Amino acid sequence: MAIKIRLARAGSKKRPYYHVVVAEARSPRDGRVIERIGSYNPMLAKDDEKRIVLNTERATHWLSTGAQPTDRVERFLDAAGLLKREARNNPNKGKPGAKAIERLEEKKAAEEAAAEAAAAPAEAPAEEASAE
Repeated sequence: MAIKIRLARAGSKKRPYYHVVVAEARSPRDGRVIERIGSYNPMLAKDDEKRIVLNTERATHWLSTGAQPTDRVERFLDAAGLLKREARNNPNKGKPGAKAIERLEEKKAAEEAAAEAAAAPAEAPAEEASAE
């Protein structure tokens, strides 16, 4: 039986509020839980101490028994000093997509064509004057 420490939604529409719960991995998000060990209110300011409330004693107990936290809960536990979360790196996330690259190339080609067109008439009268 795999145990997870995760968030269970408990808020009205467009007013999210989450309970930090210990549950079986197979149970639904808002389904049966083993224990409720905290809460998370994303509507509060980031510096508010009531934004994340955790029972650290119970969290350490469940971590010691092998419960696996989800990524968001792992962030909370790291902030509380109960767990060390390694920083993740996704170098491809910031890169533009194929369509954006295509649009940039088209824009660059149009700018080059405009620069050549602007430079060509200025050179033409000078060539005509030297030919006479």
